[in-house]
Amino acid sequence: MTNAPHEKDVAFIQALAELLNKNDLTELAVKREYGENDSLNVRVSRQTQVVTVAAAAPVAAAPAAPAPHAAGVPVAAAPAVEDPAQHPGAVTSPMVGTAYLSPEPGAAPFVAIGAEVKEGQTVLIIEAMKTMNHIPAPRAGTVKRILVEDGSPVEYGAPLMIIE
Repeated sequence: MTNAPHEKDVAFIQALAELLNKNDLTELAVKREYGENDSLNVRVSRQTQVVTVAAAAPVAAAPAAPAPHAAGVPVAAAPAVEDPAQHPGAVTSPMVGTAYLSPEPGAAPFVAIGAEVKEGQTVLIIEAMKTMNHIPAPRAGTVKRILVEDGSPVEYGAPLMIIE
């Protein structure tokens, strides 16, 4: 292959990256066929930051006047909302797809909350492009939380469950 096709491929990949950013996409995959036994497979993706916002609880009765605060006295801050993706036991999605908690419709789920899992044990499946990808437990432990519903779409890096 000469240098010219290589430069065209680089320009093509840069155009895909710009398209990804311009349209606020998380992933883009393209296959270019040049001829028999000559093709280019490109997958451009970016990791998005998951931001969780807690809604304020409704107040039954508003106070008549705000309570005065003494100067220099710190006001207690609201407790920080836990981001499941930052939890040390988080199992995150390695791809974009649809999460399934059981091997087939109507079957028992792979795991349930409180279940003991071994490292490498399948904890769920992510379907991507009609391919079922088994997601293994990265460590042995207990399933503390399941953060996705059966059949729900997931993004790359999204937290799926917590194993401690």
